[in-house]
Amino acid sequence: MSAPTRFDYGRQLDDFVVGETYLHPFEVTIDEAIVGPYMSSFIDATPLWSSDRSAHALGLARRPVPPHLLLNLGLSFSVHDTSQQAIAHLAYLRVDFPKPLPIGGTIRGASRVLGSKPSSSGDKGVVHVHTVLVDEDGHRVLDFERKALIRAGTMADRPKDVGGIATDDAWLGALPSRSFTARIREVPPGPELFRPPLFGCFEDFEAGAVFVHANGRTVGDSEHMRLSAICRNSHPLHWDHIYCQTESFKKERVVYGGLVLAWTLTQSSTDLGGHVLWEERWSDGAHPAPILAGDTIFAATKVLAVRPLSEHVGAVDLRVVGVKNARPEALIAAGADLFTPERDKTRDARTAEKVVEITRSVLVRRRGA
Repeated sequence: MSAPTRFDYGRQLDDFVVGETYLHPFEVTIDEAIVGPYMSSFIDATPLWSSDRSAHALGLARRPVPPHLLLNLGLSFSVHDTSQQAIAHLAYLRVDFPKPLPIGGTIRGASRVLGSKPSSSGDKGVVHVHTVLVDEDGHRVLDFERKALIRAGTMADRPKDVGGIATDDAWLGALPSRSFTARIREVPPGPELFRPPLFGCFEDFEAGAVFVHANGRTVGDSEHMRLSAICRNSHPLHWDHIYCQTESFKKERVVYGGLVLAWTLTQSSTDLGGHVLWEERWSDGAHPAPILAGDTIFAATKVLAVRPLSEHVGAVDLRVVGVKNARPEALIAAGADLFTPERDKTRDARTAEKVVEITRSVLVRRRGA
């Protein structure tokens, strides 16, 4: 009797070739069966993600897929070919949303290797990848770069080029003739359809202001696994207790970082999201520490800059952080510097409780627009 066949997915460090583009073998229609169950775990106050009427006021046929779900899908698509053997996701360098994807739209994706650098220890390294999702019309709806920590070596049991390797730049898709961000800057939004929180119009934001968001979010064990499945994240680090006993740096299942980011962003939206019209860009993001089931996430936000764009809309740059098992106000009172990136601190100045940090640039309605 012949030996059974086993396939392992992802890549180890020596399997990455700078310049190669891996076509992910998925094409998925993002319908209500995906969006509804996913959003049931997030209390998101941004009107555009919850109301078709708000979408109509911005000239859309129906509400789009929320950006944090779109990013989680893009990250998860890329796991299969790039990071299923990763030790950890390290950084979001930039995340762009060129065009809304309406619920019911269909996406596919690909990732190009931009860099690969072994560590001085030789047992791991950092890989830099560029991932794109395109819709059924070939337009880019998500475009982001990230870095992951990957084990050294090569994978003998990996099926070769499951989705295929691109030989040209067609995988990038096309940018729309005018980005949705540009459209919002130029065209006044329709009337407000309900009474959103009083705070949160562009004029309410002031550079340097800090907000601590009151509600914490305890992560459930079955919940984070269910959401990882909805997002199609196949990394056993989030799923497989037997694998994690030997391969996880925590010796237990670790909550998928994209979900930690989504919970942190939606916690901040309760106070600040009622007048947000669109996500312009996310950048300079990282996961300094992991979350396990049973941990509680709290969020805080600092306003970095405000930029008037037109008589009806402005841009606001926000530094959003998530911390675990401690309230942000208590950490600030104890002297913690929550809003400086952890990589820019000396070791003894780092905030051990910080689990995610990112800069979020949003377009916000001006009062009276």
